[in-house]
Amino acid sequence: MSLKLWVDTWKKAGAELNQIKQRQLESYDYEKHQNLIDQMLQFAYENRKSRPTSGLVEQQKWFMKMGES
Repeated sequence: MSLKLWVDTWKKAGAELNQIKQRQLESYDYEKHQNLIDQMLQFAYENRKSRPTSGLVEQQKWFMKMGES
């Protein structure tokens, strides 16, 4: 299989997968699964990690390095 064919195939598949995902999200019964959703959010809250920065300073450092190339 050529690289171009492989890329084109995945582009088409990606578009279809996005449509499937959208339909699943639209049809999901959130009320039926409210307890599970609450548990997942609670887990995320309890296991959160604080970050000393937003990452913007690190991003700017990478941009500066890229600009030097």
